Amino acid sequence: MYNLRNYREKMISKDLLSYNVKVEETDLFISSEKDLSKITYESVLKYREILKNYKNEEFFKSFSPIAVEEGSHDMIKHMSEVSFVSNTGPMASVAGAISYYVGIELMKHSNEIIIENGGDIFIKSNHNRKIKIFAGNSIFSNKLSIEIQAKDTPIGICTSSGTVGHSFSYGKADAVVVVSKDVVLADGVATSAANLVKSENDVDKCIDYIKNIENIMGVVVIINKKLGVWGNLKII
Repeated sequence: MYNLRNYREKMISKDLLSYNVKVEETDLFISSEKDLSKITYESVLKYREILKNYKNEEFFKSFSPIAVEEGSHDMIKHMSEVSFVSNTGPMASVAGAISYYVGIELMKHSNEIIIENGGDIFIKSNHNRKIKIFAGNSIFSNKLSIEIQAKDTPIGICTSSGTVGHSFSYGKADAVVVVSKDVVLADGVATSAANLVKSENDVDKCIDYIKNIENIMGVVVIINKKLGVWGNLKII
C-alpha cells in the first residue's frame, strides 16, 4: 500500500492543482495554484546535485551527527545542525530538506504550496488545511487529521514509522508525526522520536523526549491501539 502511495489520493486539494514530480529517488506530490512541474523538476535537480557534489562520505552513511565545513551549502549545514539536535545522521532529514528548499523556491510562483515527500510535508497556505494521518495497520490510520492554521504556515509536518515504508527505524511506531516551522528539524526529530517507540509503553517516553526540543509545535505518536498527543495541535 505504501509503495503504491495510495494515500496521496486522500491529499488532493480541490482548490489547488495537484501533480507528481519524480527525479531518481525523490518523488514529490505537489499542490499549487498552477502547474509548476517544470520549475519543481529543475529545483529538485539543483538540490540533488548539491547533495551529490558534497564529498564527505560520512555525511551520507552515518547514523550519528556529522559536522560540516563552514563554507558548505545552506541545506548541507541545515541537515548537519539538525543531526546534532536529533542525535541522528544528517540524511535522516533529507526528505524534509528537499521539501523545504524546493518549497521556498516554489513560493515565488504560487501563494499556496503543499509538497509531500514520503510522509514529510511542507505547507504554505492562505487557508486552514487538514492533514490526515496514515499509520499503517493501526486502528487510528486515516481516522485522525491535524488541522494546520494558515497563519502558522509555512510549516512542516513530518512522519516517521517503524512499520510503514522503506526508511530505517530502530522503533516499531506506526506513526510519529512532528510539527515544526522548521521542516528539516521536524523530519530529523520524527526519526529520532520514532526510534524510541518499541512498544505501547514507550509513548509517554517519546512525548517527554519531544518536550525538551526547542521549536517543536507538537507531536502525535501512534503504535497499535495506543495514541499520544502533545503540543499546540488541533486534532480532528
